[in-house]
Amino acid sequence: MGIVSPGFSGRRREAGTGTQLPPGQYLTEDFPVLSAGPTPRLDKDTWTFTITTETGSTHQWTWAQMMGLPVASFTTDLHCVTRWSKLGTRWEGVSLDTFLADVETTADYALVHAYGGYDTNLPLEDLLDGKAWVAFSYDGEDLPSEHGGPARLLVPHLYLWKSAKWVRGITLSNGDEPGFWESLGYHNYGDPWREQRYWGD
Repeated sequence: MGIVSPGFSGRRREAGTGTQLPPGQYLTEDFPVLSAGPTPRLDKDTWTFTITTETGSTHQWTWAQMMGLPVASFTTDLHCVTRWSKLGTRWEGVSLDTFLADVETTADYALVHAYGGYDTNLPLEDLLDGKAWVAFSYDGEDLPSEHGGPARLLVPHLYLWKSAKWVRGITLSNGDEPGFWESLGYHNYGDPWREQRYWGD
């Protein structure tokens, strides 16, 4: 897998009065593009999203089937481990609660898989109770490929590397397994308010 693509260069803007950012973060009006490898170009006609339980049971949705599920519109802040934060971003997507509603599992952990080979791990509870979505629209438009389109995971209460671009599935398990960045030294959890950037933070 390739090196992270170069970040953007731009003027840093400190938080204004009344704006609260996690420690060590600065505001940006841009939406920087950072990826571990080349950008996949995916066709909605062949895209699928699959949840595999700890027993091997699978639940799969095509793009058309996903679009038949209840869609949520939501506004949230994003915090990248590279220290930028973007506030008030507008999205549409399907809640993970909806995908998991009929999935029988006793698992505690999830390993999220992306087209292109990327993966990231999370406690399952961080995908539930309105905390995570499969997002397909940003700012009123189809999600661009460079930001994870046609669909990405969005878990905005954690650093953005946990919100896997080009999401294709989730494997549920009883044990935790580090993903791509976690195995290279990034923090296993990634709470921006606790500055959990790297192992040992």
